[in-house]
Amino acid sequence: MMTDPTARQAETMAAETDDTTAPETADPVAEATREAAEYKDKVLRTLAEMENLRKRTEREVLDARVYGIAGFARDVLAVADNMHRALEAIVPDLREGADAKVKALIEGVELTERELMKILERNGVKKFSPQGEKFDPNLHQAMYEVPTSDQPPGQVAQVIQAGYMIGDRVLRPALVAVSKAVPKSPASANDNSQSDDATQ
Repeated sequence: MMTDPTARQAETMAAETDDTTAPETADPVAEATREAAEYKDKVLRTLAEMENLRKRTEREVLDARVYGIAGFARDVLAVADNMHRALEAIVPDLREGADAKVKALIEGVELTERELMKILERNGVKKFSPQGEKFDPNLHQAMYEVPTSDQPPGQVAQVIQAGYMIGDRVLRPALVAVSKAVPKSPASANDNSQSDDATQ
């Protein structure tokens, strides 16, 4: 039985057409769902980045507000130290024997020092004097050691210069002398060894 070549050619073309169009008939709902998931993921990432940026900016603004004056405050501390030293140099006898004008001058310097401390505190700068506290290298700078039996070793025996904090950071560490154990004298060491020999 003879078949028409034109009919055979039409069947072949129809089969090829079916093969090529098969991949294009993918599910449009699944494709749209996949694209929606991708866009949602991008939006969520962008929102998270924006939130992180907002928080970081808030932190930076707060830090600038609190710590932005650190350099200026450090310079002003030198003035505060000089005023304090000047007032400490006036011994009670000199203060009592002074005439009215000198007393007024002393009171004026004291008032100025108090006002300066208030202004520093109002701007977040606080003075601290760690007398008798345990030595902390993060807050204190040891200048020398003091042999003493009045305090345990490692305590602040003397404050040479007060320290200052700004916010929760050290603006300037306190200069301190640190207590250490009194060394045993050779005589007492010999007495101890002799008493040990006697007991044996």
